[in-house]
Amino acid sequence: MTTKENNIVLFPKTLDYYQIQLTVMLENERYGEAMAMLRFLMQCQGQEQKQYDEWNALLQWLEAAFPQYADNGAVTDAVEEEVSEVELARRHARFKQEQDAGYGNKLLRMAMDEPLSEQTILALEQLSYLELPEIDDALLRWITEREIHPLLQFRVLQTMRRRGMEGTIEIRRGDEQAEIDIETVPLQPGDFPESIMRILERVADQTEVHEPTLFYFAQELWSQFVMAVYGTKDYRSMLVEEDGMPDIWAAALHQTVSESLNGNKNEEETRAIYGITDALRFRFEQAYRSMRLFVAAGMNTP
Repeated sequence: MTTKENNIVLFPKTLDYYQIQLTVMLENERYGEAMAMLRFLMQCQGQEQKQYDEWNALLQWLEAAFPQYADNGAVTDAVEEEVSEVELARRHARFKQEQDAGYGNKLLRMAMDEPLSEQTILALEQLSYLELPEIDDALLRWITEREIHPLLQFRVLQTMRRRGMEGTIEIRRGDEQAEIDIETVPLQPGDFPESIMRILERVADQTEVHEPTLFYFAQELWSQFVMAVYGTKDYRSMLVEEDGMPDIWAAALHQTVSESLNGNKNEEETRAIYGITDALRFRFEQAYRSMRLFVAAGMNTP
């Protein structure tokens, strides 16, 4: 970071980061670092005069109350403190909540009442870290009482787990009732069982070199589809590593992407690639139909 003389401008997201860091320093009585941070902020451009006046007033109070720390601390130490992404997200949420008592309700409205989008997902992520018990009740009612897109359902389940909610809930997933253990909902792609990733690896073996574009879209579709069917009969069948199920799902994924990209409807060729015999054909067609229905539905919510 440079100084005001070098025309640095603090944008809102950047300013939030420094405000959170400043709050943490004060809470932990790191007064020397807080003073250094305030001096740094006052040299930056882009804020209203009222903001600079508040920083200056806080700095003067700290210097008067804790003169022994006035020359301690350095802005580089304060800025470069290593903080985990989760902890920083938690601090950001707490900071926003302190600034606006209705922040939690605003996030709930954004998540529950607006179309599925990146902003919806960001709202759910922020809700993960707000320490408001009423959010738990709101999320539980929403996911059990309202019909929402299966991808959004999964994101809500992730938020519930991040919030530390526990137990098993029964929700409508597509055309079936599914029992979900909140404590085992995957939070990252690597949290899914290995059998899920091995299905994608089978497609990679057949396409990564000669059809890289197909494999790229297969990765994207598989990630979305697995989240959408989590907890359903389709998902449970993906975990079965016998009876040709990995090959069945790999072939269904390959055929779905190939048809979407190239209009290739030659299922017989795809079945041959993955060794789908006549005995497995019916289950292949079931898996393929599930994927085609998901693609056709897109992001349309009920």
